[in-house]
Amino acid sequence: MNRKQKRSLYRILLSAVLLAAAVCTVHFIALPWWGELLVFLVPYLVIGAGTLKRAAVNIAHGQIFDENFLMTIATIGALCIGEYPEAVFVMLFYQVGELFENIAVGRSRKSIAGLMDIRPDYANVERNGEVEQVDPADVRIGETIVIKPGERVPLDGIVLEGASSLNTTALTGESLPRNVAQGESVISGCINLNGLLRVSVTHEYGESTVAKILELVENSAANKARTENFITRFARIYTPAVVGGAVLLAIVPPLFVGEWSVWLYRALTFLVTSCPCALVISVPLSFFGGIGGASKRGILIKGSNYLEALADSEIVVFDKTGTLTHGTFYVTAIHPNEISESELLEIAALAECYSDHPISVSLKNAYGREPDRSRVSDMTEVAGQGISVLLDGHRVSVGNDKLMDAIGAAWHACHKNGTVIHVAVDGEYAGHIVISDEVKPESAEAIHLLRKNGVRRTVMLTGDRRAVGEEVAQELGLDEVYTQLLPAGKVEKVELLLAEKSRKGKLLFVGDGINDAPVLSRADVGVAMGVLGSDAAIEAADVVLMDDDPRKIALAIQISRRTKQIVLQNIVFALGVKLLVLILVAFGLANMWAAVFADVGVSVIAILNAVRTLKTSDRKSL
Repeated sequence: MNRKQKRSLYRILLSAVLLAAAVCTVHFIALPWWGELLVFLVPYLVIGAGTLKRAAVNIAHGQIFDENFLMTIATIGALCIGEYPEAVFVMLFYQVGELFENIAVGRSRKSIAGLMDIRPDYANVERNGEVEQVDPADVRIGETIVIKPGERVPLDGIVLEGASSLNTTALTGESLPRNVAQGESVISGCINLNGLLRVSVTHEYGESTVAKILELVENSAANKARTENFITRFARIYTPAVVGGAVLLAIVPPLFVGEWSVWLYRALTFLVTSCPCALVISVPLSFFGGIGGASKRGILIKGSNYLEALADSEIVVFDKTGTLTHGTFYVTAIHPNEISESELLEIAALAECYSDHPISVSLKNAYGREPDRSRVSDMTEVAGQGISVLLDGHRVSVGNDKLMDAIGAAWHACHKNGTVIHVAVDGEYAGHIVISDEVKPESAEAIHLLRKNGVRRTVMLTGDRRAVGEEVAQELGLDEVYTQLLPAGKVEKVELLLAEKSRKGKLLFVGDGINDAPVLSRADVGVAMGVLGSDAAIEAADVVLMDDDPRKIALAIQISRRTKQIVLQNIVFALGVKLLVLILVAFGLANMWAAVFADVGVSVIAILNAVRTLKTSDRKSL
């Protein structure tokens, strides 16, 4: 327990002792009414002063109808009608329940903070020939940092010297280390396991992966689910309504049957029963726990509204490259004219040297050398077709058959499976390169898991050729595939699919988050995957999967459905118990002890149930 919770516990124990002393005093000593009131007023003020103060402050700020107000008027009313022990007991048990609630919520928040404990404490930066330990926020782009074994990577960068394994569990939820060596990138938040690394910083701390992830998780509470918004609106209407009901219960029946004190007691008990704490606390806590549990598995969800939407997933639409396939291509150069394979590959790699598209990266990797960008100028990118550049004074066009048609080059058809990249120099066809992608071994299982979790349709959208797209779709067992699509064409297909889903169903689009921003934004839920360190993905998507495993889409749906199930359990349980006890109170069949259970007891049970959203998310299969 923290210091505040310990102080609360001490007040509870002191009040309990004083209450026991008061009961013994009035039992053995005959006191006038005002004497009994004073004896019980001491433990009442010890335990209830904070509640009375909060009620007064809230009333002064116009926030009248909350649990502090209800407990205040109920217990003061009990004191006024001579029910001194019950007034103290109600306030005492209310504070016991509040303590349990604070401990449960605190532990849940601490667990989630532990899951996202990726914030670096310091960075070892080389300055003036020495290594200084500074705040990561004070390190500039281009500076060199030293990361020792066991230390957390403080900033994104490129390895200058050294080789090591990185523990990425905090980011991806996977235990398998990632090996890095000279020239490879490292991202903040990982733990260096065994080697000394010298790293050139590529992003300032505010733009680093760890900062963006922490910002994403911390701001996730701002996007509330429909259920949360409903509970907020419900509480605003419910609390004044039950106060009005209590007033009517205290006034109307006595006009006909008398016994004003009996009906006033029932009205006060009615108020204690009606506190909406269980709903107001447990529902947001359930969503908070679901988001935190998903974070531990490398699934970052930007708000409880997206977590709730995942539970209603009906259609899942995939991009192909980098999503269902590795995005690591095998390059084969074919040269029908008087040009060698190596020359053809060099021309294409130089033409694509400024692009970060996976195909461009593959061409540069196949080339095997650092492109001399000084040879390239006047680059023009034609959307959905390719690139045109000046290379050593010659106009080079690299792209698909549409680009060749546009420049009038007589291109040669290719019958090999894969993406075909044509190359023309000064309008003359030079040859083509076939780039073959490999399907991820987890993709087929991912589709199976989605169907198992009730997803009705799985669709793939790709800009690739029809033969390639259909081959991948058939291998994975997808329901539909649409090929040769430009970015605008993907948006149009998603629009049509949105029109075909049911009223409550949701459409998920899963892409790499870099080239699919328009579609990610248009879908009900945009999911970016395999995007460690990708700023564009984190900004464009609603859900970010921190590794390449498409099976985590099904896991995210499972977590969301589990969370939603627990939320509904709490709503039904809390309202059901309260409604039953309210009816019993109105007919005189329940006293303030039952009211205390209906308020504090139900709140504690609902909160303990809500904490399960964090624990169940640890499992591989829910």
